[in-house]
Amino acid sequence: MKISKTLLNFIFYIFCVFPLLYGQSLESIQFDKANHLMIQSIEPNIILSEELPLVSYQIDEMEYSTAFPSEMMDISFSTEPFEYGIKGIISFKNTSTDTIRLHNVVPLGRSEEHVYITGKGSHGLSRSHLFRPGYQPLNVILPDNAWELGFTCGKVNNEKNIVALVRRNNKSLKNGKLRRFETILYPGGSVSYDFWMDAYEGEWQEGLRLMFQKRLLYDIPVGTFDNSLFEREDLKWIRNCYAANLMMAWDKRFYDYKDSSYHVRDYLERMKKLIGGYDVYGIWPTWPALGMDQRNQWDMFRDLPGGYRKLREISDLSHELGTYFFICYNPWDESTRSAEGHFDGMTTIAKMVNVDGFVLDTRGSSSNELQDAVDKARPGVVMYSEGMAVPKDMQGIPSGRVHNALYYPPVLNLNKFIKPDFAIFRVAEEAREPIRREFNLSFFNGYGTEINSFPPGRFEWSDEQLRYWGKLLQIQRENSSNFLQYSYTPLLPTLVDSIYVNQWPSDSKTIYTVYNLHPEGFSGNLFEDSLIDDSTHFVDLFHHEEIELNREQDKNYIPVKIDGFNSFDLGTNNESSVTAIAQFQKVLSVELKPAVDSLIFSSEKGDSIKIWAGDPSYEKTPAVFGTQEQSIKLLSHFPDYEGKFVVQAFKNSQIIDERVIMIIPGTARLISESKTTPKASKAPEGMVVIPAGIFQCDNYRTGDSFIPYPENLTSKGQQVKMRKFFMDKFPVTNKQYKEFLDATGYQPIDTTNFLKHWQNNQIPNGEENYPVVYVTLEDAQQYAKWAGKRLPTEMEWQYAAQTEKGNEWPWLQKTPVKRIEESITETLSVWKLTGIEPDRCNLGDGSPYPVGKYPKGKNPYGLYDLVGCVWQLTNDVYDNTTYRYIMVKGGSYFMPSSSFWYVQGGPRELNYRQYLLRVSPSFERKATVGFRCVKDAL
Repeated sequence: MKISKTLLNFIFYIFCVFPLLYGQSLESIQFDKANHLMIQSIEPNIILSEELPLVSYQIDEMEYSTAFPSEMMDISFSTEPFEYGIKGIISFKNTSTDTIRLHNVVPLGRSEEHVYITGKGSHGLSRSHLFRPGYQPLNVILPDNAWELGFTCGKVNNEKNIVALVRRNNKSLKNGKLRRFETILYPGGSVSYDFWMDAYEGEWQEGLRLMFQKRLLYDIPVGTFDNSLFEREDLKWIRNCYAANLMMAWDKRFYDYKDSSYHVRDYLERMKKLIGGYDVYGIWPTWPALGMDQRNQWDMFRDLPGGYRKLREISDLSHELGTYFFICYNPWDESTRSAEGHFDGMTTIAKMVNVDGFVLDTRGSSSNELQDAVDKARPGVVMYSEGMAVPKDMQGIPSGRVHNALYYPPVLNLNKFIKPDFAIFRVAEEAREPIRREFNLSFFNGYGTEINSFPPGRFEWSDEQLRYWGKLLQIQRENSSNFLQYSYTPLLPTLVDSIYVNQWPSDSKTIYTVYNLHPEGFSGNLFEDSLIDDSTHFVDLFHHEEIELNREQDKNYIPVKIDGFNSFDLGTNNESSVTAIAQFQKVLSVELKPAVDSLIFSSEKGDSIKIWAGDPSYEKTPAVFGTQEQSIKLLSHFPDYEGKFVVQAFKNSQIIDERVIMIIPGTARLISESKTTPKASKAPEGMVVIPAGIFQCDNYRTGDSFIPYPENLTSKGQQVKMRKFFMDKFPVTNKQYKEFLDATGYQPIDTTNFLKHWQNNQIPNGEENYPVVYVTLEDAQQYAKWAGKRLPTEMEWQYAAQTEKGNEWPWLQKTPVKRIEESITETLSVWKLTGIEPDRCNLGDGSPYPVGKYPKGKNPYGLYDLVGCVWQLTNDVYDNTTYRYIMVKGGSYFMPSSSFWYVQGGPRELNYRQYLLRVSPSFERKATVGFRCVKDAL
């Protein structure tokens, strides 16, 4: 290898005119004079701990570097003034008599300590891989004009790191042949690579950001990118689109000649249900039919049934369903009828059909003339390239495709990193096989998918795949602003290889997309995040679960759960799984009170709150509310549903917070409401005052809990302020109920067992003051309404009975009252009462009695017959989605004794709960169930 004396003796200086975001740019490289192109130091003030080669490279399958050069190659390096770091030219010349294959040129050389990009394998279209210390190489997508690109991030010290980039200069080739990933050099042939180097601070992604995102791979002069197209408000809509569909005009889903009808509405509405609708729907009536006669491409559109007029109707229909309407443009159509030019034809159809965009067939770029042509028709018309625009061409087009010529796409697409607000769509076809991998990779990379319907066929897996895609689309659409941020950081460090994490921060939240290649799935700590603070929380948006961080060795780790997939799908386009984690600001306040079926919620920010029964889906409809504090009954909005509820706060269409709550299956929830009565200033006749007070109601006894009881009315230790009200001294009697019947003529619709103990609708002699029984809740409520009263809630009944002191029994006990279990047989037992004097209440002798018989049993507020009389209905009706029941209190005069499995009757503690199952009036009306009423007080 020949090195000029100038190169050996010269320290190359290039001064940086403008400081960079990452600090002062590099100025010069100093080489080791003895070791030729080995870098010793870099100015200003970067001393390397060990020398680095200027480049490494491969000749055929052998690897070399400027530390260990090949004798077949002469390498020279020159620099030129540059205001953004160091710029040079590396020239390679074949000095041998053989033809050689030069490839995989890597600046600063390959090193296990560096992050670098170079080729791996022999793939014809996708050979570029990203190498990271400690991880397997990852296949990445580069711009179409950067196939033979080399890139390196090298750590220097804790303050500064260096980044270098090389790109082949195709025009420099002499006596050789260019290939996508390699250069063939004949004897004496040569080729040059442009070289750039600069400094950056932070992790390796910041070096990548400098070269790819800020310098645009030096595709154009630094700082000269014309961003005016991306600043146009009328064109920004495309960057928030994630689902596109292109369809040929002879597809029966578009038009069927058999019934001479368009079927676009049916098709788009079906997609609305499955995936929330296509954001873009485009038709293609030209290729492969164009050229069979003299008609040009615009003639082909005009000759569709109904012509431009019908196409306008289809466009309007698309807009009605929230979809933009695209058509194709064939720039190669130069041999058919030329009466109208391309630009005039584009202007005309865009205006008459109200077209939203044009697919530029065979083009990866647009032009000012094309955009001007559609701008003359109407604002907001975008150009959509068939191929992916390279950085210099992004100036003239806002959207493009990851072409399906690259059938099995790499995991990471660095085109998205270069310009995050460029709208990208991955082209996918259902005709080949299930394509879950395509959806997952678009999701992971933060861009859209285009379903290309050109290949024919219908597929049994289609609906399942589309529903899955819809789940991902909903997350993308609701977090679209995050996927447009230039602060996007790819490939965060993970504790497990082959699970990849991209970070998408914005001012209000951070989204993490996760891509997994482990068939068994994963659950555990995956990555660390330094942005954690107490004002935020984490939610798994794919599974809709809230996440608790794990603290280990002074680090906060985010645990991740990722579904598995069939191992036989590895290596196919159906492999992989994904999830998404959101770090939200805590703006939602959500409190669930399951016992009373109450959800209290509000949001500090945003304009709406959505509540979903189960995971959100386009096939469901949420309940939508404002952001003010409010309380709802869940069963009123989601009848017969229990399980997960997802509460989301939105600002416009973007989610800003999410909380997840759970109703455990079988949870009893209060479905009844207590309506107030006209308020009285003093106790009506037959009622006593229940004074206002503080009540603690968190300790209950229950019977058989095979059907679960509701949660306690209050939390442990919680005290409730009770308002003053009035309550009947005694349970309602037969006589009182007869007065109600005579006054109103009330008769229930189903009279089975109604007042069964009466004879010919008359009270049995001597039982006028017995408690009325054989009534349903509705029978009791009708009486209460007639009397200007209502039934008490369980809380009111218990407070009135226990008083503010929380007595277990109505009277003041001298000795504790307890129940003891006495074994009868091995399987049967009975409870006996001890500590209750027989003049306090009926101990369960099985005989009803007139109210007021036990004056010593009244409580301090003056209420009689609270226990051992009849089970007393409350207004509280519960629903556990399987059963409904009423809460009754106090026990009754009847106590079966031959089995523990009976409902435990007799006198029951005031804090005892018993459900009365609702089946039918005939079932509900019982000889032991009555009621008493309350009235609201001023």
